[in-house]
Amino acid sequence: MGARVLFKRFRGAGERGQASVELLGAIPAVLLVGVLLWQLALAGHTLWLCANAARVAARAEAVGRSGKTAARSALPRSLERGFEFRRETSGRVRVRLQVPLVLRRWRSPVNVSATAALVEAR
Repeated sequence: MGARVLFKRFRGAGERGQASVELLGAIPAVLLVGVLLWQLALAGHTLWLCANAARVAARAEAVGRSGKTAARSALPRSLERGFEFRRETSGRVRVRLQVPLVLRRWRSPVNVSATAALVEAR
């Protein structure tokens, strides 16, 4: 009977620490998903800021001020790196920004742009 008790004790001992090993294996995947979600949030925020800068530039152009200066003032310094401004036909302005990366060491290949214009009421 002593052999049976000893066998039962060793059979369960092989699973000791299993949850810790599984947690260590899952940590990189959880971190990767977190970084990807943060990058998507950064891209969405950059697109929103780009559209706002285009609207600000269109308003400035409508009253005879510099649209480029107005658009730049509507953006945080962190987005100045890939900033482009262009006047288009019929009073439209286009603002283009480079989406920043979570890992700032590399440059992002993704750009977003927004176009805005003020239409005169008649």
